[in-house]
Amino acid sequence: MPQKAHLLIVDDEANTLASLSRAFRLAGHEATVCDNAAKALELARSQAFDLIISDVVMPGKDGLSLLEDLKSQGVTTPVVMMSGQAHIDMAVRATRLGALDFLEKPISTEKLLLTVENALKLQRLESENRQLRQRVGKHEIVWTGETMKKLMAQIEKVAASETRVCILGETGTGKELVARTLHERSPRASGPFVTLNCAAVPAELIESELFGHEKGSFTGAAGRHIGKFEQAERGTIFLDEIGDMPLPMQAKLLRVLEEGEVERIGADKPTRVDVRVVVATHRNLEALVREGKFRQDLFHRVYVFPILLPPLRERKEDITVLVQHFAEQVCAQNNWKPMPFSPMAIQDLQAYGWPGNVRELRNMVERLILLATEGEVTGDTVEMALPRGLTPPTSLAGSGTLAERAQAFEREVILSELKRSHFHVTNAAKALGLERSHLYKKAEQLGVDLRSLRNEPAE
Repeated sequence: MPQKAHLLIVDDEANTLASLSRAFRLAGHEATVCDNAAKALELARSQAFDLIISDVVMPGKDGLSLLEDLKSQGVTTPVVMMSGQAHIDMAVRATRLGALDFLEKPISTEKLLLTVENALKLQRLESENRQLRQRVGKHEIVWTGETMKKLMAQIEKVAASETRVCILGETGTGKELVARTLHERSPRASGPFVTLNCAAVPAELIESELFGHEKGSFTGAAGRHIGKFEQAERGTIFLDEIGDMPLPMQAKLLRVLEEGEVERIGADKPTRVDVRVVVATHRNLEALVREGKFRQDLFHRVYVFPILLPPLRERKEDITVLVQHFAEQVCAQNNWKPMPFSPMAIQDLQAYGWPGNVRELRNMVERLILLATEGEVTGDTVEMALPRGLTPPTSLAGSGTLAERAQAFEREVILSELKRSHFHVTNAAKALGLERSHLYKKAEQLGVDLRSLRNEPAE
């Protein structure tokens, strides 16, 4: 069989143990043998087995009692029972106690190996289902407050339509998560969900990524490549950071949205596509249109139904359930024991500004679980882990004139972006939509010394 298994065989007859273990080893499996139920229970609790095969009738504690003990002590390894004195009542009881199968002795080697193969297939299927549920959990929007309640109502309403959606929000607020939710709750849910981050693909490659190319259409095109639009046929394509798409590409995307067809590079005719388009950006698209950096006609095509995701600092009522969700997720993925968060820890997390939003919170939860030393995450753990002095503004309220408040806000935004980009000035300037020299000038006006903070090679 292609999958090697570690089996525990329990039987009071030495000849049976020898013949079964030999048959399994010849088939490529590893077999551990045991002649009594007490020892078998000890082995099952201390070692990992893929399958337990146990006789029913044994001196002392019988196989059915062993099965009962295994289930009561939380051993989840599947169990196959066998007996030379089998009867209907025995088989029924074994099934009710959770036995995977019941075999009557004498058992042919072929039948026994087939039973093991089927048990392993079932176990593999259950494992895949658990992983699938975990992945679904990763793509779950978690909320409890009124802010997200209203937003979810919008998402539910527009998901059922073919309307183009533009998701707006700061980095880390969960724009792709909303796009996935729109897809999964739409009539296109059975189709593919395909993503492309427009800011992550070089300008010279983005056309090929979106529309594909034919073999030999340019240097390095060794074969035909199917683009994202064709991959998303009858599904949804999510164009993240569309505000960073080069202008020449914007014109080609506009044609696709208008005509419903794409043309691979080097192809002699276009291909029809049936795709729903969802876009997202952390930039102000209207400002980009005014600056001539984003086509107005494309803006009107993609900005049909805007969804504005609030930053985490504006939905702090959700932090408690988000922390619980991420803690359960992290512990399950790493096979760790559940880790509670103390009320003070939650309070301290709610007091922080979260410049990286939900993404930063998820990473922080994992860090806090690793740092915890008292069986729970405490306020001291949070204080040790949170960065200091660079939290973004929690509101625009305060004292001073409008100009003074605006300057304070700009200063905190710049510091927040510098922290998020690990004090890499060029990256921070790009994220803020500024030239590098302009960021230096603005920071100097606001009293921020970039030269002492920057994390870049000397020029």
